[in-house]
Amino acid sequence: MAHNFLSRLTGSFAMPAAENPTVAMVEAAYRHHGLDIRYINCEVPPEKLGDAVKGARAMGWIGFNCSIPHKVAVIEHLDGLGDSAAIMGAVNCAVRRGEKFIGENTDGKGFLQSLRTVADPAGQTVVMFGAGGAARAIGVELAFAGASRIIVVNRDEKRGAVLVDLLNGKTKVKAEFVSWRGSYRIPPEASIVVNATSIGLYPDVEARLAIDPASLRPGLVVADVIPNPPRTHLVREAQARGCTVLDGLGMVVNQGVIGIKYWTGVNVEASVMRRRLEELFGA
Repeated sequence: MAHNFLSRLTGSFAMPAAENPTVAMVEAAYRHHGLDIRYINCEVPPEKLGDAVKGARAMGWIGFNCSIPHKVAVIEHLDGLGDSAAIMGAVNCAVRRGEKFIGENTDGKGFLQSLRTVADPAGQTVVMFGAGGAARAIGVELAFAGASRIIVVNRDEKRGAVLVDLLNGKTKVKAEFVSWRGSYRIPPEASIVVNATSIGLYPDVEARLAIDPASLRPGLVVADVIPNPPRTHLVREAQARGCTVLDGLGMVVNQGVIGIKYWTGVNVEASVMRRRLEELFGA
């Protein structure tokens, strides 16, 4: 399909890259399913964000993703928010519904869909490291999925308290904050552990979470949100100790699956997108 403004487009308001993994992943799914759509990456400075959204409307885009620093600022340019996006106060996926652009957040949804391939969080106690944007999205979706307790472990006490207050105030989960000092020991009542920090992300591939390794016991589900490299030190250590592990590719792939479903109504093959990411990351 020729690239032109009359085509149906989805776009990504993000920084350009020679081989953007998200673009490569989504385009692989479009090709596999024969969808007459393109996914393009656009560099949009903060002061031009409103103009970019107006342009997407004018060109008939079916939606777009947006990344930092636009996830909060984009909200004022949209026509409404999905339930979880409204609670999080952040959007990474805009969807055209009729004549309106509705903001959704697929970060936590992608993680949850990946998690459910190995465990149901309903009624479970979750330990989550981090209190940033990824942790906020994951925490909200875990709460919506019925997790009974979320222990937020973070070094920045103020940020951790903000997330715990949000979860306790806006969802039914019981959330509590633990200040991360020294090596954290996973409590025996926890069944799911999530690294929602950037620790271990390329190029700092040997960076380690400060966890007591002896507390990584068989039967524990350990999930890392880091996609590059997929096999972080945490994933390798947890697997060696008999834990069930999830790498960060599952979250990224399922974000793509959910986004494309929003935009097109098509359930695309997740395996097609995962293979493309594995090629790019050498997994």
